[in-house]
Amino acid sequence: MAANWFQAPAPVARRVRAYFAPVNRASQTPVLFDASQQGAFSLSAPPTPWMDLGFIQNFARKPLSKSAPVMTGIPAAPLDQVRETLEAQVSFEFLSWTKLTMALATGSQHMNLLAPATGATPAADGATAATAVVVQSGSTATNIVLASTDAAKFAAGQIVTVDVDNTGQTGFVGAPVAGAYLRQAVTDVDYIRRVTFNVALVSAVSTTGLTLTTPLPGGAPAANAKLQALTGFVDREGGSFYQEWSALFLLHGGQGERIFFHYPRLQAMNGAEELGVPMDAKNKLGMQRVLLKAQFTAMPVTDPLDGERVLCYRSFLPAVNAVV
Repeated sequence: MAANWFQAPAPVARRVRAYFAPVNRASQTPVLFDASQQGAFSLSAPPTPWMDLGFIQNFARKPLSKSAPVMTGIPAAPLDQVRETLEAQVSFEFLSWTKLTMALATGSQHMNLLAPATGATPAADGATAATAVVVQSGSTATNIVLASTDAAKFAAGQIVTVDVDNTGQTGFVGAPVAGAYLRQAVTDVDYIRRVTFNVALVSAVSTTGLTLTTPLPGGAPAANAKLQALTGFVDREGGSFYQEWSALFLLHGGQGERIFFHYPRLQAMNGAEELGVPMDAKNKLGMQRVLLKAQFTAMPVTDPLDGERVLCYRSFLPAVNAVV
């Protein structure tokens, strides 16, 4: 019996889905995506260490690379052409506010608002924090072992952050994602916990510690880690630090085909920006949905296959039985 082949029309997709993974800033090592091995993943369960940020809107890719002719002869005429500059940009809006979407949509450090100590003097990026508690041995990414007196200081529904003390470190700091780059030592002992991405929501508290709703991004806490509660997040317009992440954008066609745009290195290029979208067509309600607007510039990587410098990989996985 003959196979049921069909002509493949242009893909029809409703929305774009975004996935991000941290670049190792110290070694400038991005996270790579192999569509031949990983392209069939479940949309809500991307391969490790990619993180699902859900659907985005107004996704736009802007190639800005320029070519120049190589001239020869009299009168001069084009003999060949070379790539003069290598540049590309990506922009879109996130449909939700989370720690990660806020961080990606700003051009500088994204910080945790640590729960303040009693009577602390107010500060724009968070007052002096309540003293961190020591994480005990035996802790895992989802269960934090604490002394009973320390566990009693927390409650289900709180957000907590887990990382090491600042002891004068310089360079990239924060686990598992570099949250800042310190050119000189700072005195705040809690600074690394202010910038770390190692945060999670507490689902339950017992006399022996905390149970988290999701695993800590950094896995089991380091041997010298400490824990603090936080009340929210803050970022700043300005500064010298640039967020950098690997990104994967997916268009899932109606016939099952998939189009991937893999950017090994994206750096946030603008400061924090929001977009207000009216809740109704004529804005009679006077209410707006506030979205996070993100814009990135693509940084090049060298492909080991042939030594070429590239900004993005576009992959297409055809629908089953589609004519190629």
